[in-house]
Amino acid sequence: MPSLTRTKGNLFYGWVVVATFLLIGTICYGLNSSFGVFFKSIANEFILTRTATSTIFSVQLALGCVFALIGGWFLDRHGPKKLMLLIGLFTGLGLLLTSQAKAGWQLFISYSLLVSTGAGPIWVITTATTLKWFDKKRGLALGIAGSGIGLGAIAVAPLAAYLISEFDWRMAYIIMGLIAWLMILPLSRLLKRDPNEIGTLPDGVKTSSAEAELSETRKEVSTQYKGLSLSEACRIRSFWLFGAIWLLYSFCYFLMLTHIVPHATDIGIPAMKAATVISLIGSGNLAGRLIMGKVADSIGRKKTAITCALLLVGAMAWVTWSHDLWMYYIFGIVFGFSHGGLEPSLGALIGDIFGMRSIGTIMGILEIAWGVGAAIGPAIGGLIFDINGSYSMAFVAGLLAVLILVLLISLVKRET
Repeated sequence: MPSLTRTKGNLFYGWVVVATFLLIGTICYGLNSSFGVFFKSIANEFILTRTATSTIFSVQLALGCVFALIGGWFLDRHGPKKLMLLIGLFTGLGLLLTSQAKAGWQLFISYSLLVSTGAGPIWVITTATTLKWFDKKRGLALGIAGSGIGLGAIAVAPLAAYLISEFDWRMAYIIMGLIAWLMILPLSRLLKRDPNEIGTLPDGVKTSSAEAELSETRKEVSTQYKGLSLSEACRIRSFWLFGAIWLLYSFCYFLMLTHIVPHATDIGIPAMKAATVISLIGSGNLAGRLIMGKVADSIGRKKTAITCALLLVGAMAWVTWSHDLWMYYIFGIVFGFSHGGLEPSLGALIGDIFGMRSIGTIMGILEIAWGVGAAIGPAIGGLIFDINGSYSMAFVAGLLAVLILVLLISLVKRET
């Protein structure tokens, strides 16, 4: 009798999609995480305050959320291949033009606008597409697909520091822009919209007419593919809770990502050693995604998210009184691990609650909240430093944000 079977002896194409997002994400996320490495070079070149320099990055993140919304809409209608091609084109172009800037205001066009046009939708396309390819292994798949965040920090931030030291910040951006084109454009050709394109269900389950129609697996997948429309999603409390979660989460993350290197150099740590804190955040992030993504599939996505958020609280409490290099190393590992575990567990939870019907658009809307937090975090950090001459109160603000985050995650639940 025909039956529901999993592919044996053949690689499920969903893992090719995951690997493609991993490689592309390494470039895109690595470029974002390396802004702190360029921070002082840009500030000195254009004689900018730290508030003004932070604002360049903040505006890029804020505009990114707008393009994430547009990208989510585009993804639901045209699929990931065309969208990723556009991401690659604009990311490389933005970096090349940034290298040629002659005045500080031009960076708001070349970096803040163009790079956000390319890199803004990357989280939406990665998460929404991966959710469609996996069900039972969602946490693990999202963890691997999003590991470019960790690998990017490990590889790109030290590369940027090396290029700046060997050449200058302009040549560093030229080289990184070319790398973006050479990597992202060809890899975009490997992406497919969902398992229907290869005749399977999520996780590589193949269908054969009679029994497949009666299978509980297929019923569950069918329900998830129907899911909620955007208007239906907006009417439930969990949608707005997720919005607040993303805002607070990105506020803390980008506050630290932007200012931890300048803070470390302020207290006398050499720039190259300070940049390794970013690399440790990336290493911890990678470990967190792989370990906690698998854990989320076993014990539940919500429990995993709360656990990771509590670890994030501990990391922020630790950094508020850190003063030696080894203390910042511990912070980097724990902060990266908790972030790495939190994002895929929350992403899988969003898929569980809202289904696949309008997942790209829903992710795009939620990305607006993420972008607001990402824009506020670096700017507030720079403003607090300019006022007080210290980042202490900025780090306390990040700590308060993640304390509230724990409470909000505990309130999320499926309401339909």
